[in-house]
Amino acid sequence: MRDDQGRRLVDHGAIRLFELSKFQVARVETDAERWLKFLKDGEQLDPEHLPEWMQDPIMRHAMSTLSRFSEKERDYHHYQSRQEALRVQRSIQRMLDRGTRGHGSGSRGRAGITRARTSFTRARTSLTRARAGRARGR
Repeated sequence: MRDDQGRRLVDHGAIRLFELSKFQVARVETDAERWLKFLKDGEQLDPEHLPEWMQDPIMRHAMSTLSRFSEKERDYHHYQSRQEALRVQRSIQRMLDRGTRGHGSGSRGRAGITRARTSFTRARTSLTRARAGRARGR
């Protein structure tokens, strides 16, 4: 087989594009359908209770790989949330220290402390969400 410019094409190679958002199948029957369903729905699968269409050594290996990547991503977000909470905590402590020395008194000092507390609350909420997501992923 040759292309329109006369170059030889191989029979065993192919490039395919799939729109996963449009892929819907009631029952997985082929390897192609299995991979498409995995690519579309793999993140929602429970690695401990895989559906029948995933009961294949290659698909279990793919699921194991996906789980490892997901765990690393959750760990990364947990780490970032923790670092943000520590930064905010240090910032609040510095403002409080300045306030006790008399440098941050008055409305400007109180406004700074209020902003720091708000930032700390946001960081703590983010950390709590990251921990909850991590617990759900186990």
